[in-house]
Amino acid sequence: MSVPTKTVPTKQDLQLDTGRRRSMRVLLSVPIYVTGQNREGQKFEEQTRTLVVNAHGALISLAAKVIAEQRIQVSNRATRKVMDCRVVYVGNPAAGKMQMGVEFIEPCPSFWQIDFPPEDWVVPED
Repeated sequence: MSVPTKTVPTKQDLQLDTGRRRSMRVLLSVPIYVTGQNREGQKFEEQTRTLVVNAHGALISLAAKVIAEQRIQVSNRATRKVMDCRVVYVGNPAAGKMQMGVEFIEPCPSFWQIDFPPEDWVVPED
């Protein structure tokens, strides 16, 4: 009788997996302040919160109408730190707001004031 074994991927395996995210997603509601220009070119300022964060950006909900690849600024209201970001995903509108993925122009894992799991961290299977 053979016993099933679980193999833990090596760091090399993780680097070769092109479908794997660059950093772990964390469900975290952080108060933020977003500024930029909407798709009509008008300046906007909006207070909102993150839905999900990672070391490279966040998923946010925003009333301002923006487009993919547009640059905006995100300010962490707790620390007052500001990051230049690029809109990388724009979802469908819901309740007057749109969910959008934003990516930091320069990665900044400390921006959200949390410790992310290491790159080689693997979620144990039950």
